[in-house]
This record gives sequence, structure tokens and C-alpha cells, in this order.
Amino acid sequence: MKKLLRNTLRSSFVQRAVGVLAAEYLRFVWRTNKFTFDPPDVYDIVEPRIPGIFAFWHGQHFLTPFIKNKESYRAKVLISRHRDGEFNAIAVERLGIGLIRGSGDHGGAFHRKGGVGAFKEMVRTLQDGCNVALTADVPKRARVAGLGIIMLARESGRPIMPFAMATSRFIRLKNWDRTTINLPFGRGALVGIKEINVPPDADAAMMEALRQELEDTLNEATRRAYAQLGRPGPEDA
Repeated sequence: MKKLLRNTLRSSFVQRAVGVLAAEYLRFVWRTNKFTFDPPDVYDIVEPRIPGIFAFWHGQHFLTPFIKNKESYRAKVLISRHRDGEFNAIAVERLGIGLIRGSGDHGGAFHRKGGVGAFKEMVRTLQDGCNVALTADVPKRARVAGLGIIMLARESGRPIMPFAMATSRFIRLKNWDRTTINLPFGRGALVGIKEINVPPDADAAMMEALRQELEDTLNEATRRAYAQLGRPGPEDA
């Protein structure tokens, strides 16, 4: 029975159906939540600085494709090559975001998971004037930023733009990243505090300091987003 279920979930038809349904559900959620922005002129601040590296926490990411509010904004997102990533890939493409397949893990599995190729493609994408979006977490360690995104900013010379999105109505799962499934008919908040720049000559000590700054900034943005909605954040669950 488990093998039958596994094979069914791996079929291209089921993956595409789930991906399309997920995309349309998220579009519905976005349209039925009234969002506020902190700061209110966030797009005026960010637009002159693109292309940028947009960073957010895993499990809090489902509505992030909708920050692309103009057709002229180009963006690609890093998605794992794991079979579970296929659903996400199909949904993201349907929402108008390009794909970079590979791993953000800079540990022992980096090469096996296609991390080197993905890193090079992200650098090329930024050089081509296209934004890159990716989760900042170390794999399976929620709310702990990895060095990969700092390395990308150093190599590309582009700013990291951390932000958080939250809705007042949601379901929160009891898994490693406290995945939050946003629900329709509520209020939403998008919070972006500041950009982080990495000098091209940053040494190991500076890289670690900036990694910690990114982690702290994302945590504060997440806390503020949920506080504005009067709801508990994932760290309070």
C-alpha cells in the first residue's frame, strides 16, 4: 500500500495536478487577504536596488511569489531537486516565477544535490538583472541562517533583502520548520527591515557576523509581521 501511494505521488500527472491546485489556492488566499506593508513605501525603496537576493524563512514562504507585483520584475527561486520539490516547482512556475534547481546546503551533500551548479546559476541570474529568491535556513534547522546566501551576495555583489510575510488566519504544522499554511479571508503583513550588503573581500569573521545579522533580521521581521496581526509567530508555537 505504501509503495502504491509513493508511486502515485511520483506520477507526473498527480504532481502537476497538485502543483496547479496549490498555485490557484495561494492565488485565492492572496486575493482574499488585505495586506499592509512595513515600511509602507517598501517597493519604492527596493526597486532601485534590484536585482537583489530576496531571503525568507522556510515554512513561512508560501505567499512570497506575490511580492512580484509587476510583470517587469523578473525573479527565479531555488527549489530542491528532491521529488517533493516537484509540487513546489510546478506551483511556482504557474505563479510566474522562474526556477533554479539544486540545493542551498553547503555541507557534505552540497555537490551531490547540485549545489555547485545551482550557485553558479544564481550568480548568472543576478548578473542578468533577474532577482533570486531563496530560503535562508540551514536544511532541517529552522530559523538558523546558513552561509550560502552570504556567499552568494559576496560573489554577485548584490544586496540581500530579508523579509517576512504572515496572515492573520493560518494552520501551523508541528514539523521541523513550523510550516504555516495561510488561509483566506483575513489580513496580511509584509515586513522588510533593511538590506544586507556583503563586501567582495569579506573574510570568514565578517561572513559569520553578516550571517548572524541576516538571521537576526529575519527573526525580527517575522516577529513584527505576526505582531502586527496580533498572532503568535512560529517561534511561540
